[in-house]
Amino acid sequence: MLGAGLCCVWWSLWSAPVRRTRRSDGWQARTQDLLVQAGAGQVTPGALAATSAALGVVVLVVGSALTRAPAIAACFAVMACAAPSALVRGRARRRRTQLRDVWPEIVDHLGSGIRAGLSLPEALGQLGDRGPVELREPFAAFAEDYRATGRFGECLDALKVRLADPVADRIVEALRITRDVGGTDLGRLLRTLSGFLREDARTRGELEARQSWTVYAARLAVAAPWLILALLGTRPEAAHAYNSVTGGLVLLVGAACSVVAYAVMVRIGRLPEDPRVLR
Repeated sequence: MLGAGLCCVWWSLWSAPVRRTRRSDGWQARTQDLLVQAGAGQVTPGALAATSAALGVVVLVVGSALTRAPAIAACFAVMACAAPSALVRGRARRRRTQLRDVWPEIVDHLGSGIRAGLSLPEALGQLGDRGPVELREPFAAFAEDYRATGRFGECLDALKVRLADPVADRIVEALRITRDVGGTDLGRLLRTLSGFLREDARTRGELEARQSWTVYAARLAVAAPWLILALLGTRPEAAHAYNSVTGGLVLLVGAACSVVAYAVMVRIGRLPEDPRVLR
């Protein structure tokens, strides 16, 4: 026993700790969550990155052929590279806004099913037929997984991956704890969560309505100079002016100002989002 203990101590001193996540894994996880929230869960982060790079190359080649100014073409190529990610983020944001009013209904359906005597798998599975239309597909897939395997924990993990939402994570973990350890407070917990979600949706809706015109005006202010540059780039004399070193510096300074101004605008107008701490 003493030898085994000393061996374990010696082993722990020399074994390297295992890192659970790397920075690239974090980027992939965040990007995959955005794709799922945008309704494009079948697309991988690598495919999104490859699409962005290919689009940037195409815009660079076409812009250089049309304007004869590589500096102008390079600016629009960088914008084209960021366009797919911006599109995914925009669609994910709009879909989260649409689902904000749906999650309280999901919680109410679960509470009604549990009060009616359904088991937890049955209460989740019936959401695929009777729940809100926007979220029927992932819950129907959960019901199919549970019928095929009978493993409640693994099916919950797959459901969390399909939903990729912090509200869904809280609901799933509450159901998992209830299934594992039992308890009679699940109905009260679901009612409290439903009220909290409705209050949060009401508050966020008011804030977004008040700040929407400011955000759109700031986006227009950032995009307007580049639209003018695109029009000027079609004129040979203007394109020739930007082929010089001075023209390149003007474009570089303008791009830096646009990026900084847009980042500051987004930072000021951003509402706090719930992170997925129960991933």
